Amino acid sequence: MDRKEFLNSMGMSAAAFALINCIGCKKDNQVSADTTGPTGVDFTLDLTLASNAALLNNGGSLMANGVIVARTKTGNYIAVQRSCTHESYTLSYQSANSRFYCPNHGATFAESGAVTNGPATRSLSVYNTQLTGTSLRVYS
Repeated sequence: MDRKEFLNSMGMSAAAFALINCIGCKKDNQVSADTTGPTGVDFTLDLTLASNAALLNNGGSLMANGVIVARTKTGNYIAVQRSCTHESYTLSYQSANSRFYCPNHGATFAESGAVTNGPATRSLSVYNTQLTGTSLRVYS
């Protein structure tokens, strides 16, 4: 085998190795293959706990039990599924724009869960919220 044949063989082997390894790749920040929100949601957040402090301020948000819980600029509590309905990537709440945003393909959703920019075509699952004293209940 001469030098040219050896380098050609090594290049093809490296390309085949890379292709085989990429076939099984999973998107690292993908939550799951499921684009629907969790069902049977019913949990309570104690707003006196430091872990829930983000909800004490308008515009704050946190994730719990597959749900994004946010406090809007006007002080209302809202809750939606945390994964995009397009490909299940984790959403973020952008209070300045009053929306939920998917960093993967740029899909956006209104605070009501409605799609405002694709590629997503299905609205987010929205959950009820009820504030009693310092306890915020999130439920289906």
